[in-house]
Amino acid sequence: MEIALKIAGGTFNPVELNFIRFLIGGLALFPFALSYLRKHSVLLKKQDFWRFASTGFVIVVLSMSLYQLSIQLTDASIVAIMLSANPIFGLIIGFIFLREKLSRTNIFALVLTLIGLLVIINPFNLKNPVGITLGLISSILFGVYGVMSRVKSHKIGINALAMTCFSFLFGAGELGVLMGLSHTPLANFIPSNYSEFVNIPFFQGINLQTLPLILYISVLVTGAAFGLYFVAMDEVGVVQASLIFLVKPALAPILSLFILGEALLPRTVIGIIIILLGSMITLMGAKIAYGVISLFVRDSKRPKQEVEAEMERDMENLPSDDEKKDGLHESLKTSIDSHHAASRLNHGSVK
Repeated sequence: MEIALKIAGGTFNPVELNFIRFLIGGLALFPFALSYLRKHSVLLKKQDFWRFASTGFVIVVLSMSLYQLSIQLTDASIVAIMLSANPIFGLIIGFIFLREKLSRTNIFALVLTLIGLLVIINPFNLKNPVGITLGLISSILFGVYGVMSRVKSHKIGINALAMTCFSFLFGAGELGVLMGLSHTPLANFIPSNYSEFVNIPFFQGINLQTLPLILYISVLVTGAAFGLYFVAMDEVGVVQASLIFLVKPALAPILSLFILGEALLPRTVIGIIIILLGSMITLMGAKIAYGVISLFVRDSKRPKQEVEAEMERDMENLPSDDEKKDGLHESLKTSIDSHHAASRLNHGSVK
């Protein structure tokens, strides 16, 4: 995706390209969304449109606009790697706002992912801090959208594909309004070194030569790929759906090397390996995490089986033995209290 966007960015204004891809991508998903609404007799309410507007603003106007700008400012491979870390940010956001459990395994994977990003970015010698910063913010916002779309789609009563479709269309509409404002006197307040935000075109540059690339970016990369990803997230959860992001950090730098001629630095390779390890731990569970941890904590006094059992319970959100005892005591107490209450009621009836 990043390579195609980098190539198209040489012809299109970055904001215009973002508008086109999500407008066409949303329209491509619209027949499927409409079919779902009719099949399940879903009637959208006024507050539902506000929900679409909020998610669309986050994913299209904020996250993907910053994403497109970051691709133009720095290497496409670096931006692709940063976006691949968005499931980790989604776990943090879910933990903070939805009180979803963040297991020790996920925490360990999070630390590895952040270390990998720092190795790749090399904050002590940033060559393009603006592009990298925009890419990082975009990835975080993408994680925010993932959490928002899950919550709001459940409130509305629609599936992830319909939620994605309407978010894209509303987001493209909002971005279109902002693009329209760039043709008004308000654009005079924009600094001269940000000329790409003045008089932003809407469909300039689309012709027979660029149409195949635009359709590939809009229909396949944006509509189909995003839609299927969020459907998978809705069906199997954010962790398992994020399996696709194991491919991106490994594949994007190689393709960028051969297609765009971007250099593949040793630190990038090291960072990719660390991120892949973190993703594998997130996806494949506690045993891998224990194996990695055991390399650093060989003098642990706790038995291996005990630690593995604890981590597996943590990963599967199962209660520990102490929690089971507490739950049993609570159940017994509740049962005894209910029995006493029933006895008092029967005694009062006899009187």
